[in-house]
Amino acid sequence: MNARSFRFGVSLLNVGSSRSAWRARVQEVADLGYDVMQVPDHFGAVAPFPALVAAADVPGIRLGTYVLNAGVLSPAYLARDVADTYRLTDGRLELGLGAGYVPEEFAAAGLPFGTPGSRLRKLEEVVTGVRELLAAEADSPQPPIMMAGAGDRILALAARSADIISFPITAGFGAGTPEQALSARVERVREAAGERIGDIELNLFVAGAGHRVADIDLAVITAATGMPPEQLAELPGVLVGSPREIADTLLRYREEFGISYVSVLEPHMRTFAEVIPLLR
Repeated sequence: MNARSFRFGVSLLNVGSSRSAWRARVQEVADLGYDVMQVPDHFGAVAPFPALVAAADVPGIRLGTYVLNAGVLSPAYLARDVADTYRLTDGRLELGLGAGYVPEEFAAAGLPFGTPGSRLRKLEEVVTGVRELLAAEADSPQPPIMMAGAGDRILALAARSADIISFPITAGFGAGTPEQALSARVERVREAAGERIGDIELNLFVAGAGHRVADIDLAVITAATGMPPEQLAELPGVLVGSPREIADTLLRYREEFGISYVSVLEPHMRTFAEVIPLLR
Protein backbone atom coordinates (compact mmCIF):
# COMPACT_ATOMS: atom_id res chain seq x y z
CA MET A 1 0.00 0.00 0.00
CA ASN A 2 1.37 3.41 -0.94
CA ALA A 3 2.12 5.82 1.87
CA ARG A 4 -0.17 8.83 2.17
CA SER A 5 1.26 12.23 1.34
CA PHE A 6 2.04 14.34 4.38
CA ARG A 7 -0.37 17.01 5.58
CA PHE A 8 0.39 19.66 8.17
CA GLY A 9 -1.86 21.68 10.46
CA VAL A 10 -1.48 24.49 12.99
CA SER A 11 -3.68 25.18 16.03
CA LEU A 12 -4.14 28.93 16.50
CA LEU A 13 -5.08 29.76 20.08
CA ASN A 14 -6.96 33.09 19.86
CA VAL A 15 -8.34 35.46 17.24
CA GLY A 16 -6.45 38.57 18.35
CA SER A 17 -7.84 42.07 18.29
CA SER A 18 -9.57 42.29 14.90
CA ARG A 19 -10.72 40.45 11.80
CA SER A 20 -7.78 41.82 9.82
CA ALA A 21 -5.29 40.66 12.45
CA TRP A 22 -6.89 37.22 12.48
CA ARG A 23 -6.82 37.02 8.69
CA ALA A 24 -3.13 37.98 8.68
CA ARG A 25 -2.27 35.14 11.05
CA VAL A 26 -4.25 32.63 9.00
CA GLN A 27 -2.50 33.91 5.88
CA GLU A 28 0.84 33.34 7.60
CA VAL A 29 -0.16 29.74 8.30
CA ALA A 30 -0.88 29.27 4.59
CA ASP A 31 2.32 31.08 3.53
CA LEU A 32 4.41 28.86 5.80
CA GLY A 33 3.19 25.84 3.86
CA TYR A 34 0.58 24.37 6.22
CA ASP A 35 -2.45 22.62 4.78
CA VAL A 36 -4.92 23.11 7.64
CA MET A 37 -5.61 25.89 10.13
CA GLN A 38 -7.13 24.43 13.28
CA VAL A 39 -8.72 25.93 16.38
CA PRO A 40 -9.09 24.42 19.87
CA ASP A 41 -12.20 24.38 22.07
CA HIS A 42 -11.30 25.70 25.52
CA PHE A 43 -12.52 28.62 27.58
CA GLY A 44 -10.13 31.51 27.13
CA ALA A 45 -9.26 30.37 23.61
CA VAL A 46 -10.83 31.08 20.23
CA ALA A 47 -14.59 30.67 19.60
CA PRO A 48 -14.32 27.88 17.01
CA PHE A 49 -17.03 28.41 14.40
CA PRO A 50 -16.90 32.22 14.04
CA ALA A 51 -13.12 31.98 13.76
CA LEU A 52 -13.29 29.34 11.04
CA VAL A 53 -15.82 31.30 8.99
CA ALA A 54 -13.65 34.43 9.21
CA ALA A 55 -10.58 32.38 8.29
CA ALA A 56 -12.26 31.35 5.04
CA ASP A 57 -11.17 34.75 3.70
CA VAL A 58 -7.81 33.06 3.11
CA PRO A 59 -8.29 30.82 0.05
CA GLY A 60 -7.07 27.27 -0.32
CA ILE A 61 -6.25 26.32 3.25
CA ARG A 62 -8.50 23.80 4.99
CA LEU A 63 -10.11 24.69 8.32
CA GLY A 64 -10.64 22.43 11.30
CA THR A 65 -11.48 22.07 14.97
CA TYR A 66 -8.87 20.44 17.19
CA VAL A 67 -10.94 19.37 18.96
CA LEU A 68 -14.47 20.19 20.10
CA ASN A 69 -15.56 18.93 23.52
CA ALA A 70 -18.46 16.64 22.60
CA GLY A 71 -19.38 16.30 26.26
CA VAL A 72 -20.99 19.76 26.36
CA LEU A 73 -22.54 19.71 22.88
CA SER A 74 -26.01 18.95 21.54
CA PRO A 75 -26.01 16.93 18.30
CA ALA A 76 -28.81 19.07 16.85
CA TYR A 77 -27.17 22.43 17.55
CA LEU A 78 -23.75 21.17 16.54
CA ALA A 79 -25.12 19.82 13.25
CA ARG A 80 -26.65 23.24 12.53
CA ASP A 81 -23.33 25.01 13.14
CA VAL A 82 -21.32 22.43 11.23
CA ALA A 83 -23.63 22.58 8.21
CA ASP A 84 -23.43 26.34 7.80
CA THR A 85 -19.72 26.50 8.62
CA TYR A 86 -19.13 23.85 5.96
CA ARG A 87 -21.10 25.93 3.46
CA LEU A 88 -19.53 29.26 4.41
CA THR A 89 -16.02 27.78 4.11
CA ASP A 90 -16.78 26.25 0.69
CA GLY A 91 -16.51 22.69 1.99
CA ARG A 92 -13.08 23.15 3.58
CA LEU A 93 -14.17 22.15 7.09
CA GLU A 94 -12.67 19.24 9.06
CA LEU A 95 -14.64 18.42 12.22
CA GLY A 96 -12.45 17.34 15.11
CA LEU A 97 -14.13 15.92 18.23
CA GLY A 98 -13.00 14.58 21.59
CA ALA A 99 -14.67 13.30 24.74
CA GLY A 100 -13.57 16.26 26.89
CA TYR A 101 -11.09 16.13 29.74
CA VAL A 102 -11.32 19.43 31.66
CA PRO A 103 -13.79 19.21 34.60
CA GLU A 104 -14.10 22.99 34.86
CA GLU A 105 -15.47 23.22 31.32
CA PHE A 106 -18.28 20.78 32.13
CA ALA A 107 -19.03 22.72 35.31
CA ALA A 108 -19.21 25.99 33.38
CA ALA A 109 -21.76 24.38 31.05
CA GLY A 110 -23.80 23.20 34.03
CA LEU A 111 -23.09 19.54 33.27
CA PRO A 112 -21.55 16.73 35.33
CA PHE A 113 -18.04 15.69 34.37
CA GLY A 114 -19.14 12.08 34.67
CA THR A 115 -16.97 9.04 34.10
CA PRO A 116 -14.70 8.16 31.18
CA GLY A 117 -17.40 5.74 30.07
CA SER A 118 -20.20 8.32 30.17
CA ARG A 119 -18.08 10.86 28.26
CA LEU A 120 -17.27 8.26 25.64
CA ARG A 121 -20.94 7.37 25.24
CA LYS A 122 -21.75 11.07 24.77
CA LEU A 123 -19.03 11.37 22.11
CA GLU A 124 -20.52 8.43 20.23
CA GLU A 125 -24.00 9.93 20.54
CA VAL A 126 -22.80 13.26 19.17
CA VAL A 127 -20.89 11.74 16.24
CA THR A 128 -23.78 9.46 15.27
CA GLY A 129 -26.39 12.18 15.65
CA VAL A 130 -24.45 14.82 13.74
CA ARG A 131 -23.74 12.46 10.86
CA GLU A 132 -27.41 11.47 10.58
CA LEU A 133 -28.62 15.07 10.69
CA LEU A 134 -26.10 16.25 8.10
CA ALA A 135 -26.92 13.34 5.78
CA ALA A 136 -30.57 14.43 5.88
CA GLU A 137 -29.71 17.92 4.55
CA ALA A 138 -30.44 18.45 0.87
CA ASP A 139 -26.82 19.25 0.05
CA SER A 140 -25.40 16.68 2.54
CA PRO A 141 -22.73 18.97 4.05
CA GLN A 142 -20.59 16.26 5.68
CA PRO A 143 -17.00 17.16 6.56
CA PRO A 144 -14.47 14.47 7.45
CA ILE A 145 -14.54 13.70 11.18
CA MET A 146 -11.42 13.51 13.32
CA MET A 147 -11.41 11.91 16.75
CA ALA A 148 -8.57 12.49 19.20
CA GLY A 149 -7.74 10.30 22.17
CA ALA A 150 -5.37 7.76 23.65
CA GLY A 151 -7.57 5.33 25.60
CA ASP A 152 -8.46 1.89 24.29
CA ARG A 153 -12.20 2.55 24.12
CA ILE A 154 -12.01 5.90 22.34
CA LEU A 155 -9.50 4.49 19.84
CA ALA A 156 -11.84 1.57 19.16
CA LEU A 157 -14.74 3.99 18.60
CA ALA A 158 -12.59 6.14 16.32
CA ALA A 159 -11.46 3.09 14.38
CA ARG A 160 -15.10 2.22 13.69
CA SER A 161 -16.38 5.66 12.82
CA ALA A 162 -13.76 8.39 12.24
CA ASP A 163 -12.10 9.51 9.03
CA ILE A 164 -9.05 10.83 10.88
CA ILE A 165 -7.62 9.62 14.21
CA SER A 166 -5.31 11.89 16.17
CA PHE A 167 -2.85 10.74 18.81
CA PRO A 168 -2.43 13.46 21.47
CA ILE A 169 0.61 14.00 23.65
CA THR A 170 -0.68 11.36 26.09
CA ALA A 171 -0.38 8.68 23.40
CA GLY A 172 3.29 8.47 24.39
CA PHE A 173 2.43 7.53 27.99
CA GLY A 174 2.31 3.86 28.90
CA ALA A 175 4.32 0.68 29.13
CA GLY A 176 7.76 0.59 27.57
CA THR A 177 9.31 3.54 25.78
CA PRO A 178 7.13 6.43 24.53
CA GLU A 179 7.44 5.15 20.95
CA GLN A 180 6.42 1.68 22.08
CA ALA A 181 3.37 3.19 23.80
CA LEU A 182 2.42 5.00 20.57
CA SER A 183 3.03 1.85 18.54
CA ALA A 184 0.70 -0.12 20.80
CA ARG A 185 -2.05 2.45 20.31
CA VAL A 186 -1.62 2.42 16.54
CA GLU A 187 -1.88 -1.37 16.63
CA ARG A 188 -5.12 -1.15 18.62
CA VAL A 189 -6.52 1.12 15.92
CA ARG A 190 -5.46 -1.26 13.18
CA GLU A 191 -7.03 -4.24 14.92
CA ALA A 192 -10.29 -2.39 15.61
CA ALA A 193 -10.51 -0.86 12.13
CA GLY A 194 -9.92 -4.03 10.18
CA GLU A 195 -10.49 -3.38 6.48
CA ARG A 196 -11.30 0.28 7.24
CA ILE A 197 -7.70 1.07 8.14
CA GLY A 198 -6.83 2.05 4.58
CA ASP A 199 -9.50 4.76 4.69
CA ILE A 200 -8.34 6.29 7.99
CA GLU A 201 -5.77 9.09 8.12
CA LEU A 202 -3.56 9.05 11.24
CA ASN A 203 -2.57 12.32 12.88
CA LEU A 204 0.10 13.17 15.46
CA PHE A 205 -0.37 16.20 17.69
CA VAL A 206 2.95 17.98 18.23
CA ALA A 207 3.10 20.03 21.41
CA GLY A 208 6.66 21.23 20.85
CA ALA A 209 9.42 21.36 18.25
CA GLY A 210 12.94 22.77 18.31
CA HIS A 211 16.62 22.19 17.76
CA ARG A 212 17.27 21.49 21.45
CA VAL A 213 15.11 20.71 24.47
CA ALA A 214 16.15 24.06 25.94
CA ASP A 215 14.68 25.82 22.88
CA ILE A 216 11.20 24.39 23.42
CA ASP A 217 8.72 25.93 25.85
CA LEU A 218 7.09 22.92 27.49
CA ALA A 219 5.88 24.74 30.61
CA VAL A 220 2.19 24.03 29.97
CA ILE A 221 2.78 20.30 29.51
CA THR A 222 5.11 20.17 32.48
CA ALA A 223 2.45 21.81 34.65
CA ALA A 224 -0.20 19.35 33.43
CA THR A 225 1.90 16.20 33.76
CA GLY A 226 4.52 16.98 36.39
CA MET A 227 7.16 15.66 34.00
CA PRO A 228 10.38 17.63 33.43
CA PRO A 229 11.20 18.90 29.92
CA GLU A 230 13.96 16.32 29.41
CA GLN A 231 11.45 13.50 29.99
CA LEU A 232 8.74 15.14 27.88
CA ALA A 233 11.24 15.46 25.03
CA GLU A 234 11.18 11.67 24.70
CA LEU A 235 7.51 11.71 23.71
CA PRO A 236 6.62 11.31 20.01
CA GLY A 237 4.59 14.54 20.29
CA VAL A 238 7.72 16.56 21.08
CA LEU A 239 10.15 16.79 18.16
CA VAL A 240 13.76 17.68 18.93
CA GLY A 241 16.54 18.13 16.38
CA SER A 242 17.48 19.92 13.21
CA PRO A 243 14.82 20.24 10.49
CA ARG A 244 16.45 17.32 8.69
CA GLU A 245 16.47 15.18 11.83
CA ILE A 246 12.83 15.96 12.58
CA ALA A 247 11.88 15.23 8.96
CA ASP A 248 13.64 11.86 9.19
CA THR A 249 11.76 11.09 12.42
CA LEU A 250 8.43 11.84 10.75
CA LEU A 251 9.35 9.77 7.70
CA ARG A 252 10.02 6.88 10.08
CA TYR A 253 6.72 7.47 11.87
CA ARG A 254 4.93 7.31 8.54
CA GLU A 255 6.70 4.08 7.60
CA GLU A 256 6.31 2.37 10.99
CA PHE A 257 3.00 3.77 12.25
CA GLY A 258 1.25 5.11 9.15
CA ILE A 259 1.15 8.66 10.58
CA SER A 260 1.06 11.19 7.75
CA TYR A 261 -0.84 14.17 9.23
CA VAL A 262 0.96 16.37 11.76
CA SER A 263 -0.69 19.13 13.81
CA VAL A 264 1.49 21.71 15.58
CA LEU A 265 0.68 24.27 18.27
CA GLU A 266 0.92 27.91 17.17
CA PRO A 267 4.02 28.81 19.27
CA HIS A 268 6.04 26.24 17.32
CA MET A 269 4.66 26.81 13.82
CA ARG A 270 7.55 28.87 12.47
CA THR A 271 10.17 26.46 13.76
CA PHE A 272 8.31 23.46 12.38
CA ALA A 273 7.74 25.19 9.03
CA GLU A 274 11.41 24.55 8.24
CA VAL A 275 10.60 20.84 8.23
CA ILE A 276 7.69 21.01 5.78
CA PRO A 277 9.69 21.48 2.51
CA LEU A 278 11.76 18.42 3.41
CA LEU A 279 8.64 16.23 3.42
CA ARG A 280 6.84 17.51 0.33
